[in-house]
Parts: sequence; C-alpha cells; structure tokens
Amino acid sequence: MSNVLYLVHRLPYPPNKGDKVRSYHLLKHLASRHRVFLGTFIDDPEDERHVDALPPYCADMHVARINPRVAKLLSVRALASNSALTIPYYSSVGLQDWVDNTLREQRVDAVVVFSSVMAKFVQGVPNLRRIVDFVDVDSAKWTQYAPDHRWPMSWLYRREGKRLLAFERSVALEADHCFFVTDQEAALFRSLVPECSEKIEGMCNGVDADYFSPQHDLPSPFDEAEQPLVFTGAMDYWPNVDAVCWFATEIFPVLRRKWPGLRFYVVGRNPTKAVQDLAGEHVVVTGTVADVRPYLRHPAIVVAPLRVARGVQNKVLEAMAMGLPVVASKQCAAAIDAVPGWDFLTAGAVSEYVVEIDSLLSEPKRAESVGASARRRILAVYSWDAHLSRIDRYLDSQGVSNYADETP
Repeated sequence: MSNVLYLVHRLPYPPNKGDKVRSYHLLKHLASRHRVFLGTFIDDPEDERHVDALPPYCADMHVARINPRVAKLLSVRALASNSALTIPYYSSVGLQDWVDNTLREQRVDAVVVFSSVMAKFVQGVPNLRRIVDFVDVDSAKWTQYAPDHRWPMSWLYRREGKRLLAFERSVALEADHCFFVTDQEAALFRSLVPECSEKIEGMCNGVDADYFSPQHDLPSPFDEAEQPLVFTGAMDYWPNVDAVCWFATEIFPVLRRKWPGLRFYVVGRNPTKAVQDLAGEHVVVTGTVADVRPYLRHPAIVVAPLRVARGVQNKVLEAMAMGLPVVASKQCAAAIDAVPGWDFLTAGAVSEYVVEIDSLLSEPKRAESVGASARRRILAVYSWDAHLSRIDRYLDSQGVSNYADETP
C-alpha cells in the first residue's frame, strides 16, 4: 500500500456533475488500494455540507475555500503577465502549506493530480512521482469557445487557450504519466505536445450501472399526458447552456408541430438567466434536483445536443445505463464506445435532430430496443474499476525516490 497525495480542483463529492463524477470514483479507487492524502477546493457553498462524507476515504485532507471575488481579481491580474487566467483562480496559501507539510512529514510515494491547474502545488518538487489526470485538453476547450463569441471575449478565449496550453505542456513535461478521458483527447494532446507522446494515455469514464439502473422503482416527475424530452447537466456550464438554448429555440418548436404533447425538461443546478428565460408552458427548468434518476427513469427520450463537447459526457452514459434512447450530438457520440444507430442515435443539423427524435417517437418499439441496447453496452464496456485500473501500474511504490527521504 502506497501513500498517495491526491490533488483535486473541486471537492470530489457529491458526484453530481461531470468532473466530480470522475474525481469521486478515482478517489474511491485510490482509497481501496492506498492511503490517500486529499487536497482540494470548494467553489460552491452548497458543497460545504458534503465535506464530512470524505474522511472515510482519506488518511488526511485539506479543503481550501475559493472566494469568487478574490479569485476573479487574481485571474484578471494575470492579464498583465503570461499566465493563463485559470491558474491563479485556484490559489491558496493554506493548501500550499498543507501540501508542503504532507510531502515533508509523510512518505508520499506518488502524487495524483486531477486537472492540470492543481499541478502548480507540486511544481519543481524533486524526486516525486507525478501522475496527472488532465481529463480534457482544457486549452482546446477555451480555443473552441472563441468563434462563438464576439470581441473582446473571443480574444480572451483565444488568449486563455494559448496560455493554458503552455502551462499544460510544462505540467506534462514534469509528469511521469498523463491520462485523458478518451483516446481522442489523448491523441489531440499528443499532436499539441509531441515531446510527451510516450507518456500520454486514455483512461475512459465509467458509470455506476447499479445506481443508474432501470430496475429502481422511482416516482415519475412528469404528467401522464405529456411526452417528456430531457436534458441533464450543470446549467451554469456554457456548452450546456448553448445546447439547451439552441435545442429549445431551433429544434423543439419544429417537433411540437407534430407532437403537441412534448415537453422539454432542463434538469440541472444553477441555471443561468438565459436558461431560466426558456421556462414556459412547454419548457421546464428544474434547477437543482435531489436525485436526477427519476428524470432518467420515465422520459420518452434523453437529448444531448452539445455543439461544443470535449471528452465523454457522463450525462449520456447515465441515460444509457438507465435503458433510455438517447439522441446525442456527433461531438458527444465520437467519444463513446458504442454503435450509433443501435446503442444511441446521433445528429448534427436541426433537421437531423428532428428526424431522429421523430423516428423514436413514431416507433416506440424501436425506442425501447435502442434503450435496451444502450444498457447492455454500458454493462459490457463502462465499469469504473475496469477503466481506472489503468492507473494502478504507475502507483507501485517500489524503487521510487521519496521526497521525505530527500528533504533535510
């Protein structure tokens, strides 16, 4: 059993959004095999009440709080330097002191960094094994945002993409091994940082198929007479906001001409004003829900029309695990090990979404078959332990110089 320092940019509990689902399951995986020292941030006051859920997984932990006003000020100041704005946002003297003390006092065999921004807390430390879970190529995400925004935001996003890539490169050069959520993301990073190609690998997300199961008897949140279409996700995340606004204004009205009983449910925390403004007779914006599974147990179809998507979308995996027919964007589908047209349907243009959703509504048996196939695919391919076990070979403590041994 090794001592592992695990640095995560956002409290890895509860697993209620994409990155937290992955970081939580990675914490569970590490804790089942090693002594884990967890350093993390809280960026949402709602997470304060969940801190007490983590000590059972940890030998020790330190939770730093982000003051959004201070963090944004630190980020703005980075405009006067060559730094990416993301890096100073995650700053804490207390967390840095705790990391330094943990490295000095414990026999830390390896550091697992979740999200590149956390690597700064161990940058330059000698004789320390580093495994970095980048998850996505975040720099590419910022660059991808730019064309969809006007100046000055377009300029800001391009700048952030360029500066963040430089930081990601420095992190990768110092790391012993780097993981990404899909082979496609790994290939993209290899193309951007070819000098690190040999230590870059994909490590896919999984899904808890016992928790997300159609076997659970969950009450329906829908009216019996309606045909619900559902989107799930954090609704303060711009790609999700863009997706639901586009679907609600461009695709949904076309579908309702033939299917007047349709109602579109946007299920997720912190809806922005643009999302709240969608709410009306035929569009429901739920905000935070205690349990998303009832909304994934009873709808007609789950949609994931993301026009900007990086990595595996947990929302798609969870819907598939619930045995539901999913219509996803081609960007989402590209990252999922499943068969389009069989395990889920894909679309790009407005007309394609209309055709695919209409086909499922018109043929209930086909919709049922797609959902059943989706569930089988999840059971066969998307076990968390099967994917996360890829990290285990890099955490063997034998033959590693230890920071505590090298520090006077």
